Amino acid sequence: MTEPTRVLVVEDEPGIVESVAYALRREGFESTACATAGEALARIGRVAFDLIVLDVGLPDRSGFELCRAIRAFSDVPILFLTARSEEIDRIVGLEIGGDDYVTKPFSPRELAARVKAILRRRRPRSEPPTDAPATRDASPAADAESMAGSSPVPGAASNPSSSPFVLDEKRFRVSYFDQPLDLTRCEFRLLCALVERPGWVFSRSRLLDLAWEEPDASLERTVDTHVKTLRAKLRAIRPDIDPIRTHRGLGYSLKEDW
Repeated sequence: MTEPTRVLVVEDEPGIVESVAYALRREGFESTACATAGEALARIGRVAFDLIVLDVGLPDRSGFELCRAIRAFSDVPILFLTARSEEIDRIVGLEIGGDDYVTKPFSPRELAARVKAILRRRRPRSEPPTDAPATRDASPAADAESMAGSSPVPGAASNPSSSPFVLDEKRFRVSYFDQPLDLTRCEFRLLCALVERPGWVFSRSRLLDLAWEEPDASLERTVDTHVKTLRAKLRAIRPDIDPIRTHRGLGYSLKEDW
């Protein structure tokens, strides 16, 4: 018998806990709630949760601090609930290891959809095909929506010899100019997609398909936030280079001339 998907909801407002728990139950998830960071750590030590819905404003400790504590021993997916809509707060949450965020007030149905999207990308991926895909007759600037049938798989393609990126998909590692990058899962998959097709313009929805696996369309704004965090980490190594290029109205591509 398949074990139920266990979700821990760390939130101190009973009304929010009730609505989130109801939305999760409708999707077949088993939810457990607690109101403090201390209680959450104790529960995580006893139960193997599949995902954590974490409020940023907890009474005994901030959700960001709790996330850092959890990341010291676990890579369980974390979705932040926050009343802070400022961009810097969203970036901080993703930088320290969060997988996604929902700002209050929010739709419980949207939250449940985001939980499902996070869990989908945690499923084991099938092995890449042994035969290389046929060469496509397309311009490097073509929108990536046109190449839906040739989704790059991180680690499956060889990097050009001149590229400063080295990918290790099995170990989830990327180095840039021989310096290892400390990336979240989402940042890793986004960067791999770009590195394996330098010069190709990927739309936000296409990047979502590649990095999130069938996510809800409302998550497109999250791509922009992850790209910003990626740029910051790359500039920390080489501040003179911005390898990720923005194409207004289209999406993002990776620099191909090194």
